[in-house]
Amino acid sequence: MMKKILFAMIATATALSGMSAAHAEGVYVGAGVTANRYNFDVPGATSADNHSGYKAGGKLFAGYDINQTWAVEGGYADFGSKDYSYVTGAGNGALKSKSEGYYLAGKATMPVSDKVGVFGKLGVARVDNKLSGTGLSSGASGENKTGVYASVGAQYAINEKVSLTAEVEHFGKSADQGKKATGLALGARYNF
Repeated sequence: MMKKILFAMIATATALSGMSAAHAEGVYVGAGVTANRYNFDVPGATSADNHSGYKAGGKLFAGYDINQTWAVEGGYADFGSKDYSYVTGAGNGALKSKSEGYYLAGKATMPVSDKVGVFGKLGVARVDNKLSGTGLSSGASGENKTGVYASVGAQYAINEKVSLTAEVEHFGKSADQGKKATGLALGARYNF
């Protein structure tokens, strides 16, 4: 069932991007920073390190505005990495998680004023969670997951070409150890 849903989402986004190619004036690119929560759960662990926290990362995205309301957008996010060292009654260990993700989504924007708009995005995301460990965690491996991508945010137009964005993004499913699925992103985009 999930494969059928993903196929339908990809087919829809591909069809919409083909339609938007005729409207080259709607092309935009952007870059930003992300804040992502990491969490490590090792039963019986004690440590001076905090088992959870936030890391900053970077994001690149591009899209096609079909009209004032509808767009198709794709992007890449490097969520950063986080280390966790711990001690248990059985010994010591450490985990390191590094994550990155890709998404393709349809986007709907509703103007609030001449300069401000709110938007939502829905699509598919692929997240690669790399996990390595030492000591008791040697042999730890990461998880790669494909799931639903969703976002809500706001956009402020500085001028006709440049806008600032702020959004909450959800990249599919959380990893068992490491990065959680939901994060914050701040960015700037340039309209061609």
